[in-house]
Amino acid sequence: MLFENIKKQDKLLYDLLLGEIKRQQDGVELIASENYVSNAVLEAMRTVFTNKYSEGYPGKRYYGGQDFTDQIERIAIERACNLFNCDHANVQPLSGAIANISVLTAYLEPGDTVLGFELSHGGHLTHGSPVTFMSKVYNFVRYTVKDFETGQFDFDQIRDLAIKHRPKMILVGYSAYPRDIDYAKFAEIGKEIGAMLWADIAHIAGLISAGIMRNPFDFGFHVVSSTTHKTLRGPRGGLILSKGKVSNPLKKVKKSIKNLPTLVDRAVFPGIQGGPIMNLIYAKAVAFGEALQESFKEYAKQIVNNAKVFEKVFRDNGIIMYTGGTDNHMIIFDSVKSFGYSGKTIQEALDEAGITVSKSTIPFDTRSPVNPSGIRIGTPAITTRGYKEKEVEFLAECIIKICKNPKDDKLKNRIKHEIAELNKRFPIPY
Repeated sequence: MLFENIKKQDKLLYDLLLGEIKRQQDGVELIASENYVSNAVLEAMRTVFTNKYSEGYPGKRYYGGQDFTDQIERIAIERACNLFNCDHANVQPLSGAIANISVLTAYLEPGDTVLGFELSHGGHLTHGSPVTFMSKVYNFVRYTVKDFETGQFDFDQIRDLAIKHRPKMILVGYSAYPRDIDYAKFAEIGKEIGAMLWADIAHIAGLISAGIMRNPFDFGFHVVSSTTHKTLRGPRGGLILSKGKVSNPLKKVKKSIKNLPTLVDRAVFPGIQGGPIMNLIYAKAVAFGEALQESFKEYAKQIVNNAKVFEKVFRDNGIIMYTGGTDNHMIIFDSVKSFGYSGKTIQEALDEAGITVSKSTIPFDTRSPVNPSGIRIGTPAITTRGYKEKEVEFLAECIIKICKNPKDDKLKNRIKHEIAELNKRFPIPY
């Protein structure tokens, strides 16, 4: 039996583990940043590589005994480069946030300016939100979308901000934006002012690797950061990609775009992190191998197909969506204007029905981030379970019923039971 040792040693924690397993099995996961890893990835994270310190990089470690760790990290790097058509990958970041901090420290000096996407319009905390430490180190200027209805970037505004503030770096990417990005227009502005171009693809990495969404490297971007979970369906961790080769990851070099791979490696270690988590890198290598398979491309297509089903059902029912729909794995809707209830109220009501979503700020939101106007849902996890269009249509209808009646306990209990029964046909991978 799995986890038998935990059961013998710590019954309290064992029971909590069983509770979470049951929650995942019975409920439906619609948080856009979550997914289920494969059995192989889960096994990789449980390996003895967790015991090994490997400070440094392959061939340039500080500790001995690196025969197998070096091979594993090189395999992970090679697979990541193949996935995203780039020259160099740093697979050591412990998270997407650490990856982003590493990119900032790699290229910038304290006080330098970054032009990034406003958090409330769909950006990310690490893109310069005032509540983060990085916002105290660097000067962040933020661009927005034109309106809620289309969600189009205001490139006249972006260019004006770029010319006025002369940012050293232009950051493109999002955590709550349901469309693809016109990287070419950002690249044009970046070239005009001589800025380094950085794309954070954490949410859409799997869709980019499968060729469904645009690859920033195809449009002249210099560095790309990502998480390794979400649509990429790997373990929770970070990844930094770039063009060019590393001269010596432990040697100090001049801060320039040409030296970005070396600068990034030095920023991750010894700049931000100590020893990498080798069992995590092992799991990343396994996940990257999965993503290189033809079956992953079909999986990624189904992620978008499932999101389009939500779009259609919501549109047919008059639900007000950010940008009016989606190009990727997520849908964001205004729950206040659509149903008269805040995002927090709807999130909690859906949770009680076994449907896990996340509340979300929306552009021009007048409510606070802890109780915003929006709801964000995503399709990676349900697609991993095997949900197709028919099941997604059922889920969308369930969501609408609860959004209209968030205080109806009988309705929530009935839907929770129906979802648990449905999930018996679509078990999680373990």
